[in-house]
Amino acid sequence: MSVALRDRPGIWQMPKKSVWQQVIRQWRLFVMVSPGVVLLFIFCYLPMAGIQIAWKNYDFGKGIWGSEWIGWKYFSFIQRSDFWIIMKNTIVIAGLKLLFGFPAPIIMALLINQLRGRIFKRLIQTLTYLPHFLSWVVVVGLMHALMAYEGGVFNSVLAVFQHEPVLFLGERKLFYPLMVLSLLWKETGWGTIIYLASISGIDPQLYDAAKIDGAGEWVQTRHITLPAMIPVISILLVLSMPSLINAGFEQIWLLQNAYNLEISEVLDTYVLRLGLLNAQFSYSSAIGIFTSVIATTLILTANAISRRLGGQSIW
Repeated sequence: MSVALRDRPGIWQMPKKSVWQQVIRQWRLFVMVSPGVVLLFIFCYLPMAGIQIAWKNYDFGKGIWGSEWIGWKYFSFIQRSDFWIIMKNTIVIAGLKLLFGFPAPIIMALLINQLRGRIFKRLIQTLTYLPHFLSWVVVVGLMHALMAYEGGVFNSVLAVFQHEPVLFLGERKLFYPLMVLSLLWKETGWGTIIYLASISGIDPQLYDAAKIDGAGEWVQTRHITLPAMIPVISILLVLSMPSLINAGFEQIWLLQNAYNLEISEVLDTYVLRLGLLNAQFSYSSAIGIFTSVIATTLILTANAISRRLGGQSIW
């Protein structure tokens, strides 16, 4: 290629457009997303100015801006033994959710993909993701109706066999299994949607070639389906890393009671009790900042590891 041709703007060298030129050219797209950006700024970024109360002795009368600065006093919570017990509960609960909740949609997507009847396949998929649309209030209400100590369905069945009634929702040893099972029932089907979409994008000719070579269903799944799902699995795993410090407020709060509080108290419920019930706003804000920093560190670390190992990352 000659120097004169290489220096001319064309296919090989397009003139760079300024940011404002791109905005003017694509103004319709910017207008379309502007309401969402405005709402995000108002409800997510403006309230962040309030995190300064973690370094202030917050007073209702003086307000956020008028309260006295006291430095890092409220960050001394890391020296309290009860905080580390709650941190342990949070990690255990979040770890169980990640251990059982993350692979469950992958396994279900692979099983649904093996179904042959198109109508039956869609019916199963619909039935499995419908519980996602039920709020945790409804789900826990159903659990109370089924597992109530007096009049519950499970205890009524046990009574037929002359068995003593069981306090299902009050037994400490049953809290973790019930928490995981209710999560799987509610969210597994919804999680399969993304994985089924990634499976549907696989070239059918790969399966045809594998069948010709004598590969069975398991071999096709192992060498074609799963490798094609790896990019999606990697991205979702990175996005799920912050959940290790966020055990899920709504489900835990509704399943908590006086019997299991010792093992079910997590950071989210602890912050709520401190902030709203005990009016310790500065103290609860300091804990919230601490957990946010850890969650950010986790997602950055997981993203870097995923990029180095598999080449897949969010950014």
